[in-house]
Amino acid sequence: MSRFRRRQFLVAAGALLAAPLSVEAQKIYRIGVLETKSIALNAANFGAFRQGLLQFGYVEGRNLELAYRSSSGGDDQFAGLASELVRLKVDLILARGTPATLAAKNASRTIPVVMTGIADPVLTGIVASLGRPGGNVTGLTTAIVELHAKRLQMLKELLPKITRVATLMDMRNLASAPIWKVTVSAARSLGIEPQLLELGPAKNFESAFEAAVAQRVDALLVGLDPAIQANVARFVELAAKHRLPAIYAAGEFVDAGGLMSYAPSYPHMYRKAATYVDRIFKGAKPADLPIELPTQFELAINLRTAKALGIKFPPAILLRADRVVE
Repeated sequence: MSRFRRRQFLVAAGALLAAPLSVEAQKIYRIGVLETKSIALNAANFGAFRQGLLQFGYVEGRNLELAYRSSSGGDDQFAGLASELVRLKVDLILARGTPATLAAKNASRTIPVVMTGIADPVLTGIVASLGRPGGNVTGLTTAIVELHAKRLQMLKELLPKITRVATLMDMRNLASAPIWKVTVSAARSLGIEPQLLELGPAKNFESAFEAAVAQRVDALLVGLDPAIQANVARFVELAAKHRLPAIYAAGEFVDAGGLMSYAPSYPHMYRKAATYVDRIFKGAKPADLPIELPTQFELAINLRTAKALGIKFPPAILLRADRVVE
């Protein structure tokens, strides 16, 4: 073989060997997102998820596509939205909360699901255990069940004379029953009478607040059902209208004018969710990836709202606050 032809052969062979790497580098990963509210209302959380993906080299328009679907607070929308994502042949689904995660799991037993913002995936039967989830679902839990008891303690610390607290939640959500059970137990241990204000299918928020006033409750414990997540401003507005002190399950309520919140850092959890996505895309199985508990919590208070309600935060709470809105 002449030197020229030998060189041509080597170049061609090198091109063939390099081809698979080139194809792999150009692979486009498609992630379906099942959320409770629009991207605009979910900017902080979803932005953190995007930043997390970017750190691992996933860039929209180059090797990443995101298909965002929101239920706009309607749990009954998740099944159809999950099926739509399956038809789009996504490589993975990011799901927020129990209803969305259940819908994703029911829509496909093979597409990996990374969950976030979920109360207790073991109690609701989504996974076998936190250490070894099994199946196609893994991710992060918020430990909301236990946090409801903590929020009640904070309400009692802020308002020592309260005797009746109403909890707003949708009991159709599978996570609600265990949350309510813990809430009742914690309330009674604090000498508080718990009241359940159930958000039914009609989602008549005004009626729920009117019922709270009629039952002469002293304060509100507001859950984080999809309907509530999608109507943050409305809930804060109604609490102010009826002059009801409330503690919320996410800091965004305080930013909107809510009195107080104690919750995991949701942006931090969304950023961590990107870690799960990367590990799965690199070959890990969801069944083998342990579910993480929250590691960062935030106590946020709104002094302007407190002043409007005639409430003064004790120094002990002010010192513990991670964020103060004035």
